[in-house]
Amino acid sequence: MKETYYFSHDYNARSDIKIKKLIAKHGMVGYGVFWAIVEDLYNNANALPTDYESIAFDIRSECELVKSVVNDFDLFVIDVNTFGSSSVERRLNERNAKSESARQSALKRWESMRSHSDGIPFVLQSQSDGNAIKESKVKEKKGKEKKEFVAPSVQEVQAYFSENGWKPELGTKAYNHYHPDWKNSQGKKVLNWKQTMRTVWMDEGKNGNMKIAAPKSGGVKVPISVNIYDCIVKYSDGTSLTLPKVECLRIKEEYHLD
Repeated sequence: MKETYYFSHDYNARSDIKIKKLIAKHGMVGYGVFWAIVEDLYNNANALPTDYESIAFDIRSECELVKSVVNDFDLFVIDVNTFGSSSVERRLNERNAKSESARQSALKRWESMRSHSDGIPFVLQSQSDGNAIKESKVKEKKGKEKKEFVAPSVQEVQAYFSENGWKPELGTKAYNHYHPDWKNSQGKKVLNWKQTMRTVWMDEGKNGNMKIAAPKSGGVKVPISVNIYDCIVKYSDGTSLTLPKVECLRIKEEYHLD
């Protein structure tokens, strides 16, 4: 079983001027995204790639929101293709220093007890690194296995664009862009092709001329994304609604949304 740690969460974190600016722009959703990224930094030696699309998919958020949280508030240090946090770096260094100090102290106690044992062996219970520091060591449950990516056919992509109010020709263009390797602009494997189509290609700012008057569902707007945490459903016509969680779950299941 893999082991993990708790980390300190300052109770006055929201008083920081940078965090206040973050909340002012993105609300508590942005604040939640910030702490989700901090957790990932602790799990990855304080270095994450600037692959905002993959991060957004992992935490079930919007790509532009993740990009803004990382870049717009001076909360992280960006180094070419990766980023980290000076605060996380400092606390990791403190944790490592305290862990080494505790290990050395345990060795000294063991040597001292062994030298006074009159030849009778002892068993000294080892002190875990987690007991020597503020972060408590806990057992981490095995994570769910990731689903294997299955590339769609060009017909599936065309149909998906048509269902969501876009010309199938744009679906063909998107398909040809990724086929056969299905990698994003940063060379990473696409994990969810439908989300990639929505976030990268179904953009009225870039491809507005490929928008059709109404989806093929008889003029009824079609859901294109569901945020279960905030109970917000976004539709193909650019509108969004806040609905009961039960209804959001039903829409997500019916339209196969992530």
